[in-house]
Amino acid sequence: MNAHAFRLAGAELLALPSGGLFWPQEGLLCVSDLHLGKSERVARRRGLMLPPYETRATLARLEADIAATRAGRIVCLGDSFDDLAAGAALDEGDAQWLTRLMAGRDWTWIEGNHDPGPLSLGGTHLAEARVGPLTFRHTASTGAQGEVSGHYHPKCSLAGQSRPAFLCDARRLILPAYGAYTGGLRCTDAVLQALFDDPAIAILTGPRALPVPLPRATRRSA
Repeated sequence: MNAHAFRLAGAELLALPSGGLFWPQEGLLCVSDLHLGKSERVARRRGLMLPPYETRATLARLEADIAATRAGRIVCLGDSFDDLAAGAALDEGDAQWLTRLMAGRDWTWIEGNHDPGPLSLGGTHLAEARVGPLTFRHTASTGAQGEVSGHYHPKCSLAGQSRPAFLCDARRLILPAYGAYTGGLRCTDAVLQALFDDPAIAILTGPRALPVPLPRATRRSA
C-alpha cells in the first residue's frame, strides 16, 4: 500500500497514499472531507458548471482503500457532503454505489461544518466518536490528546509541488481532504502551525505516503 506507519496515543496507524487513515488493530478506515456533491452545490449556489465527476472519483478511491485494507469499520470525519442538500441530490448511481460500500460495515458519519445534521443515509451519525485511546472529530480542539480530525485540508510542498498531507505530533493528527475537488490550506499557515508541538511531521500523499518534518513558519505551541 506504500503507507507510512506511525503511532498516536499508543495506536499503531497507517497513513495511506490516498489520504485515508487505517488502524489495523480495529479494522478501521478513516477518511475526512469527502465533499461529495460539490459540483452540484457549486452549480446550485453560484451557477458555475464543474465536470460532475468528483463524486465518482472520490467513491472509486474509497472503494479501492476499503478493498486494500479489508476494513469493516469506516469513520468519515465530517464534511462528507458539500452541504446537506448535496447529500440528498446525489446521482442515483452514485447513491447506490455509496450504499453498496456501506453494506455490512460499521459506518460512522461525524458531523462537519458543511453537513451539521443527520443525513438520510444509514450508519451512525455522531458529533464525535471515541475508539480506544483516540477521539475522532471534525475540527481540532485546543489541548486535545489522541485526537484525529480533518476540516483544514492541509497541504505541504516538496520540490515545488504541493500535495495534500497528514499533519501529526505526539498529541493529534489532522487528515488531508479525501475529496477530488477540495482545495487546501498550506501547512505553514499560522492556524495549523499553532496546533502542533515539535517534533511534528507532515505525511505527504501521492504515489507513496512520504513523511517529512513539518515545515515551520513560526514557533508556537497549542
